[in-house]
Amino acid sequence: MSLSTSSEVRRRGGDLDEPRERDTASPVWSRWVFAGGVVVAGALMFLGAWERRWIADDGLIVLRTVRNLLAGNGPVFNEGERVEANTSTVWTYLVYAFGWLTQARLEYVVLGIALFLSTAAIVVMMLGTARLYRGSAFAAGGTLLLLPAGALVYIAVPPARDFATSGLETCLVLFWLALLWWLLVRWSQARVPSTGSVLVLAFLAGLGPLVRPEMAIVALIALAMVFLAPGSSWQLRTAMVVVAALVPVGYQIWRMGYYALPYPNTAVAKDAGGAKWGQGFSYLANLVGPYLLWLPLLLLTVAVVALWTGHRGRTAEASDADAGPEPVWQRLRRFLHTPTAVVLFALGSGVLLCLYSLRVGGDFMHGRVLLPPLFLLLTPVAVLPIRLPERWRPGRALWVFAGTGLMWVGTVVWAFFASNTTGMPEGAVVGKSGIVDERAFYVLNTGRDHPIRAEDYLDYPRMRAMVETISSTPDGGLLLPSADYTFWFVVPPPLPIPEEGVGHTVYFLNLGMTSMNVGLNVRVIDQMGLAYPLASHTERLDDGRIGHDKNLYPDWVVADTGMVDRHPWMPFFLDEKWVTEANIAINCPQTQELLTSYRSELTWARFKQNFRQAFEFADYRFDRVPKYEIQRCGLTSPFTEPGN
Repeated sequence: MSLSTSSEVRRRGGDLDEPRERDTASPVWSRWVFAGGVVVAGALMFLGAWERRWIADDGLIVLRTVRNLLAGNGPVFNEGERVEANTSTVWTYLVYAFGWLTQARLEYVVLGIALFLSTAAIVVMMLGTARLYRGSAFAAGGTLLLLPAGALVYIAVPPARDFATSGLETCLVLFWLALLWWLLVRWSQARVPSTGSVLVLAFLAGLGPLVRPEMAIVALIALAMVFLAPGSSWQLRTAMVVVAALVPVGYQIWRMGYYALPYPNTAVAKDAGGAKWGQGFSYLANLVGPYLLWLPLLLLTVAVVALWTGHRGRTAEASDADAGPEPVWQRLRRFLHTPTAVVLFALGSGVLLCLYSLRVGGDFMHGRVLLPPLFLLLTPVAVLPIRLPERWRPGRALWVFAGTGLMWVGTVVWAFFASNTTGMPEGAVVGKSGIVDERAFYVLNTGRDHPIRAEDYLDYPRMRAMVETISSTPDGGLLLPSADYTFWFVVPPPLPIPEEGVGHTVYFLNLGMTSMNVGLNVRVIDQMGLAYPLASHTERLDDGRIGHDKNLYPDWVVADTGMVDRHPWMPFFLDEKWVTEANIAINCPQTQELLTSYRSELTWARFKQNFRQAFEFADYRFDRVPKYEIQRCGLTSPFTEPGN
């Protein structure tokens, strides 16, 4: 599909940021049709998100860090431990800012932000696509209707409405993508983009890695397009680099010195650089198959091809032959500053994000990490341009109108049925694939239609018992979950116990609901390592559930917390020998350096040391079996093997 304007229009000057062509032929009522479509799509997104409103356990993890920020403890999950447990930096500080400004309950702050951003993402997406068509040769001659299409496809997919709230950063990612799309379309249609518009675009694109790390893929492509396109001075290009890099590079320096890692600890816990292609394709099928998602994509592709064919038959493009011979590099650079290039940017970025998600194995939440790629792939057809024939008689124009109209109707019909489809009938149960309908899972296990507040999760197995156990053990200790969901084992601290106790440490997988239902003085850690580097730096389990590929034995936690390591004070399922070995293994010099990097006082010397060792710490892994770790690290075993 060629959306570029003619060479004559490209060469002539004009007002800054003025579209190369304007939609002057379509009557006013056609604009009202488009406006109505935007309102309908925005309303559907808002109402769909509200109908399925909730905050996931992983969403509550974000709020624990925000609570610590508000309390003055810094951007940490547990006081005194510099661990970046949230994947999206911008999302964390956005929630913190609105939480501080409103002083409202954080769960409601998140819900309000998410509803706004999810709805705004759909609206901005459609505005960008409408501008794309109105500023192109498609707008010339006749009445052009811009009807909601790709936007409806996205809204119809149930996970899109599930994760419109959820407390995770999905809503922010989509809004960032939509805004970047709109700004790029605007830039591509400006004869001479203004300095301000270019720098705003560069700044927004530069935030990509902080919105979510893999958004660096999209950000780099967008920045490269604008940087390499002709017409900008080297002074402007230099300013672009500075503006784009200022926040992410500044934060990266601070992150490496503060957290001693070059990326969030969640990436270490999930080994985001690893490859699980087989699981990734299973994850893709888990989203595409139940909703026949290939069908609307096919319908919209056919519609676009028909539009392009009809447009090519109706009018011939201007030729650049009069411009004389031009080097291929120059033609390529000039092509970058066209709407067609922006369309290819959206499609290419969507494909690359999809491939990245497939490579890492997708996710354990149904559809979640494929939503941004899907959103990008749908942006060029967020609205579908349908041209009314000038004469209602048999001919090319009428056939194109009928064909595109039929594809649009088919898309709307699909959206109706897909939006009422249960993608995972048994999604509330963790099956062999490890993928689960996260919202259905927590609705079932909490007994609430809309689990939003932290206390809504007290009805989740073990939660109420945890709160009661903490209140009944003033001396403190290590809480380990029992197998029957009704009580917790408490490993006590050794004597003498201080008058104020030693505090509590809770060791449990569900970090969000656990940490949000206890005070900030309670340390909450997990066997996966999202908030516990000792677990995140263990070797990945090749056959582990996706997103849960780490599982640190509790023996290490007894050793790490210094609790009593003998029966009957330890739970029966812990082996005294293993705990003794863990007490030796945890003293491996590299492991001790890792623990010191985030637990010691943050001095200038520690900051510099962390910065220098950040990549070394990111790569460090150790064996979760204490005996093997002792051998790996060359330590002396406390036990003599038979025959030695």
